[in-house]
Amino acid sequence: MILMNDFQAEPAELREKLASAIAEVIESGSFILGHQVEEFERQWAARSATQYCIGVGNGMDAIEIGLRAIDVGPNDEVITTPMTAFATVLAIMRAGATPVFADIDPDTATLNPESVERCITPRTKAIILVHLYGQAGPIEQLLSLIRDRDICLIEDCAQAHGALYRRQPVGSFGVFGAWSFYPTKNLGAIGDAGALTTSDGKLAETATIARNYGQTNRGHHPRHGLNSRLDEIQAAALLARLPYLSSWTDRRRSIANRYHAEIRHPHVRLLAKPVEVERHVYHLFVITCPHRAALMDHLKSQGVESLIHYPVPAHCQDPCKLLPQDPLGLKHAERHAEECLSLPSHPGLSDVDIECIIEAVNGFRPARTP
Repeated sequence: MILMNDFQAEPAELREKLASAIAEVIESGSFILGHQVEEFERQWAARSATQYCIGVGNGMDAIEIGLRAIDVGPNDEVITTPMTAFATVLAIMRAGATPVFADIDPDTATLNPESVERCITPRTKAIILVHLYGQAGPIEQLLSLIRDRDICLIEDCAQAHGALYRRQPVGSFGVFGAWSFYPTKNLGAIGDAGALTTSDGKLAETATIARNYGQTNRGHHPRHGLNSRLDEIQAAALLARLPYLSSWTDRRRSIANRYHAEIRHPHVRLLAKPVEVERHVYHLFVITCPHRAALMDHLKSQGVESLIHYPVPAHCQDPCKLLPQDPLGLKHAERHAEECLSLPSHPGLSDVDIECIIEAVNGFRPARTP
């Protein structure tokens, strides 16, 4: 079976480096907020073209801590996409604010700025732009939209490690960028891990305090806080993996280029390929098909795993059904959720694997409808 993610395909030398890095942490006797975390924060801030990086427990906490740090809470609204991992929406709710759902661009599945504008009210405090599937979303349009408004742009970069927008890293445009290093991400830890990047010193200081119980000096807690600290083992694992990120990204783009060039099927639609190559890092390669269930069964019969990201848009989840949304509806998000399908695109795929995936997709024959 060709898997969506295959950690066993990672190079043996990387596994050796991971084991060595973990052993070093164990020998150090420092397990929380030590040298490994500090070094990863320094390197990831540099990679993100920001002044600060604050390592936290996971990507959802990064969003919540960032929202709290800019005083987003009860009576505030935060506009975002329904086509995202539920963690994006849950973080808004945990901060005490109200999520508001805008529709997507059907060609990219990222936020549609026109829909976002229809969702703005006097209570709108922030917009969370999700760089979905690894592609930088419409940053310039959203910054233009909020230029004369008291609204913050926040970037959910959980799937977009290394993506650039006009040669500038994602995560450096908004007031902060939120990152997940869940193991399946383009840069993944060996457990849960996350970070917040920003060039706002006050925000960084507040987030640093918030991740550690709201504590400044030991035993002093002047702010509301969380227990959300990037631990030393995860930071060490990320430092071991970080040198591979560029080559892994190149491989993902090479795989995507083949898919774009060679997948040809009347019932399969590929999302738009960005003009700027650096804008997409292909955390996921997503297609749409009105016969998705049949296509998944066919792919499985050909030894190809596939997954749906995401089958139920956020506004259709039970905790969100009464939340505000674009007054014109969310028809593009709903259709995308019904038809989207992710193909394997991880850097461990061989050329033979890629050929098998392309042949399997192109060989699909949906049953005729009466």
